[in-house]
Amino acid sequence: METSDLGRVLRNARLNAGLAWALVGVVVLVAVRNALDGDPLWAGFAAVVALVSVVPAALLRSTRAMLPWEVVLLAALPLLARPFGPPGVSDVATYIAVAAIALIVAVELHVFTPVEMSYGFAVFFVVVATMAAAGIWAVVRWVADIYLGTGFLLDQRGLMLEFVASTAAGAVAGVVFEFYFRRYANVSERLEVDL
Repeated sequence: METSDLGRVLRNARLNAGLAWALVGVVVLVAVRNALDGDPLWAGFAAVVALVSVVPAALLRSTRAMLPWEVVLLAALPLLARPFGPPGVSDVATYIAVAAIALIVAVELHVFTPVEMSYGFAVFFVVVATMAAAGIWAVVRWVADIYLGTGFLLDQRGLMLEFVASTAAGAVAGVVFEFYFRRYANVSERLEVDL
């Protein structure tokens, strides 16, 4: 690798890390906003997105070892849509937010670990992880209904529709994952920080 190529990669890693950290900061602010608005479930969800996003930096002990900023943006947008978007956006944001968690996990596994996923398996993994995350989210809301009296899951038919919509969002997220990593096949090189 020539010096100019090395400089470009280092600048890209630095720029990517800066943008990703800024977006994580926005997600933390959304978590605080949700907590202040009396929405503990979405505050917790936003906090989980922020925590999962910084796992590579924490484990590798490098502030540059961050997810691609585009992936963090995809996770942040639905979280921003809930408190700041129009009233009908919250349901769609729920499905996209759940798929974003699965997408983050898939990208972290692909970029920061020796795990190599074929494109087909990556799409399948994101869909299944989205379905699992949607199930965990439903259980969390059910427990909140029981112990906090929140009344989130009064309509079981709506819950089934959420599972179907989350699966569809997971399929879209899987296709996004596949397109992104085909287009940017050298993404791990772009983000590499003494892995």
